[in-house]
Amino acid sequence: MALTGRESSSSSGEVVKRIFVGRPMTSRRMEHTLLPKVLALPIFTSDALSSVAYSVEASLLILWQASPNVANYILPINLAVAAVMAIVIASYKQVVRAYPTSAGSYVVSKENLATIFGLIAGAALLADYVLTVAVSVSSGILALLSATPSLHPYLLEICILTVILLPLLNLPGVR
Repeated sequence: MALTGRESSSSSGEVVKRIFVGRPMTSRRMEHTLLPKVLALPIFTSDALSSVAYSVEASLLILWQASPNVANYILPINLAVAAVMAIVIASYKQVVRAYPTSAGSYVVSKENLATIFGLIAGAALLADYVLTVAVSVSSGILALLSATPSLHPYLLEICILTVILLPLLNLPGVR
């Protein structure tokens, strides 16, 4: 039997999808892909830590460039960031106790406040993820290019390529 154009493109699309995403998994196998808490906690909390670390560094750099007299504000700013992190950690602990199976800001806000607050939390998370990727990639590529200054004129292109490659490498799914 000959393949029509639609069947041919569908099968080639499936081949490409299998290369990048892999074979479909049954629901029973999916639960075996979950990370144990001992690994999940340090892996997934690094997102919050990296966001805070980059923001403090960037803020202090901008303040320092604006005026060298800001040196006496550096310690209070760092203490304020540490206080915010302590509040976030305490909040995470409460959420984990209240939602032992799993929940994020969207679910917690939606169930305890209103749907609109869940949507706001979801939008804030999306913005945070985009900014975290942008800052992490640009910082990492800048650090790598410090070893090869001849590639520095291509900084933007290398960053864009890296941001495109990251989702492709993660298509098979990370849980």
